[in-house]
Amino acid sequence: MKLMHVDSSPVGAKSRSRMLAAEFVEMLRARDAGLTVDYLDLAEHAPPHSTGAFVAASYASPEERTPEMKAVLAESDSLCQRLLDADALLLSVPMYNWSMPSSTKAFIEATMRAGLTYTFGADGSLVGLVSRQKVLFVTARGGDTRPGAAFAGMDALTVGLRNAFAFIGVADPQFVDAQPTDFAPPEECAAALDRARAELAAVAEQWVPAAA
Repeated sequence: MKLMHVDSSPVGAKSRSRMLAAEFVEMLRARDAGLTVDYLDLAEHAPPHSTGAFVAASYASPEERTPEMKAVLAESDSLCQRLLDADALLLSVPMYNWSMPSSTKAFIEATMRAGLTYTFGADGSLVGLVSRQKVLFVTARGGDTRPGAAFAGMDALTVGLRNAFAFIGVADPQFVDAQPTDFAPPEECAAALDRARAELAAVAEQWVPAAA
């Protein structure tokens, strides 16, 4: 399996989303000796935020693109190809202000590309091209957004990720959400991480079943 692993938290070793994603990679590695990982750290190497030049270049037809336009699109082109080449995608994303960090949004802007990650059918319908990959989002939330919890209804992260990736063909992404990890007593935070680890183990078993 070829896995594209994308981290986005800027807090490094203190990041719970990074920690859990790394543990998941090791779960997969223990099951698949042939696992290869294409790693991207958005905290260190986020694509540029969209500019007018990027928008103009991305919507120009390939034959109309100038050398300058091609240069503007080069990093985005590469990221799109990395998505398409992967067999599975793992994105770790902390919840910031009920949504995603700006680096994650920049990654989404760079990889929602007409003609590369999505196209249109003869009838004008949208056709996502990132449709064969398994996709897992590992999120960490300081508060608790589960139904009935203190911050229920304030989760814009899940819907934002789900909708963006549905646009490029990801019909059934999986989510493992560690919550609450800050705004709760220590025992509740520890329990949240234990729940997430159990869910990750189940996903690893699903992705790479143990040999009979």
